[in-house]
Amino acid sequence: MDINVAKRGPVQLIKLRGALRMGTAVDSFRQTVEEALNNGDTRLVLNLAEVPMIDSTGIGLIMRFLASTKQRGGNTKLVQPSKFAVQTLRLVGVFNLFEVFDDDEAAVESFTKTSEPRQIRERKEQSS
Repeated sequence: MDINVAKRGPVQLIKLRGALRMGTAVDSFRQTVEEALNNGDTRLVLNLAEVPMIDSTGIGLIMRFLASTKQRGGNTKLVQPSKFAVQTLRLVGVFNLFEVFDDDEAAVESFTKTSEPRQIRERKEQSS
């Protein structure tokens, strides 16, 4: 698994590439996010566009990070989860707990918006 971390203002953008399953992939991901949390970063954007598969260990870890960031006044948001990732998150009943975005910028910007998320506002504008 490849993990790319970029700081965008107060937001940590974490792009994952490869299967997120038990073993070194989950261990590397856990270490990356725990470092961010230990440094006080509580606003996480996880780009899952190139994650073809997530097992129960990966889902558990994402849920743990969602809970940790929310407890600290932040949040964990998802960008472009793959079809398999969406199906898996829905199957275990947690997909609706996440804000999901079509691109990194919309997810990052959503942390600074006090009104409705950008993806909802754009859809309303398109239907007008």
